[in-house]
Amino acid sequence: MLNISLSSQPHSGVWGDNALVSYSGDGAVIHYGGDYPLRRIQQAARQLQGQGVTAANLEGKGWSYERQWAFYCGFATTKTTVQLSWASIDEDELELLNARRRSADWVRRVVNAGPQEMYPEKLAEEAVAFLKGIAGDAVSAQRIVGDELLEQGWIGTHSVGRGSVRPPVMLTVDYNPTGDPDAPVAACLVGKGITFDSGGYSIKASAGMVTMKCDMGGAATVTAGLGYAIEQGLRQRVKLILCCAENLIAGNAYKLGDILTYKNGQTVEIVNTDAEGRLVLADGLIAASEMKAPLVIDAATLTGAAMVAVGADYNALFSLDRELLSKAQQLSDLVNEPAWPLPLEKWHQGHCPSHYADTANSAVQKGGGFGGASNAAAFLSRFVDTDNCRWLHMDLAACFHDSGNARWSAGATGLGVANIAALLLQ
Repeated sequence: MLNISLSSQPHSGVWGDNALVSYSGDGAVIHYGGDYPLRRIQQAARQLQGQGVTAANLEGKGWSYERQWAFYCGFATTKTTVQLSWASIDEDELELLNARRRSADWVRRVVNAGPQEMYPEKLAEEAVAFLKGIAGDAVSAQRIVGDELLEQGWIGTHSVGRGSVRPPVMLTVDYNPTGDPDAPVAACLVGKGITFDSGGYSIKASAGMVTMKCDMGGAATVTAGLGYAIEQGLRQRVKLILCCAENLIAGNAYKLGDILTYKNGQTVEIVNTDAEGRLVLADGLIAASEMKAPLVIDAATLTGAAMVAVGADYNALFSLDRELLSKAQQLSDLVNEPAWPLPLEKWHQGHCPSHYADTANSAVQKGGGFGGASNAAAFLSRFVDTDNCRWLHMDLAACFHDSGNARWSAGATGLGVANIAALLLQ
């Protein structure tokens, strides 16, 4: 196990001027001084991991909670289980680090799993097991599977998933620590759980499809966010809805020109089967609105347009409630999970017109046209009772990397989990 200490002083010597890491004996020193010290610490951890270090002991002064978490983010890897011993800090902060790591490790495991392993029913099973492992009998769950979805009116999830031999699932988890079955629901979380996305008949190229196991990152993020909030002492009732499906091609798959009629009466013309995430989320948002929760948060790997707008270091935030939008961004800064608001107004709802339905599920242009992320968020807003709840949409541009970089290994990052937990705890 390599001992790792910190220094705010730049290095000048055998390891190169301004090196991030220097070595002596059985230890290494991270030189974090300069701009963006947390990023430098994360880069150093990634450098150590890339050199074959798989066990690290953080020691010495300067290891604050934030710096230790930055180290973890760079040190965690896709294929190797790493060992990490935290530095001695306040006991409460140590418990918080362990809880946050448990949530992040769970996200990495389920998002990075191959689609043959992580299919809709398996994702639902994993989510329930994770939350029950934290909260025990305070957690109960209900699954609606396959054609039962159509019978109960959940047209979006059923349509997207019916082309797969592995049936779609809508999972509802009820975290109710009060023990009162009539307790009000304080918040509802909704996650996109597309366990593999071929694009359907609007099929993706191989280069764009190869990492589409990550398209259930929203479902994983909201689940882990709830778990992390529970570990921090959440005592209010929260419900979680995961809309899970595989978007595949088959003789019975949904197709261009289909018109879906949702439970709230909205009709949707399908002009792009690769804009499927918003179709399943619409079911979840209708269900969340029926629960009368005052706060609704959804999360999804929804649009490439969000990544174009904010890059892969930020998640994109949308809301018609400016106060909630500001609070979400403030909390993202507090937990060091960068997020940035993008435009959303009611009039964005008109940017996906249809001759045959209330709306199309996208603009008939590559990538959904200009403002594609805002147009997708506006589509979702049609299915939320925004007169009676505060609603936040998170387009998770930063939750997955197709390949490794200077700060992250390939795969899931867990960014968004702590932001959601902080919103619940507010």
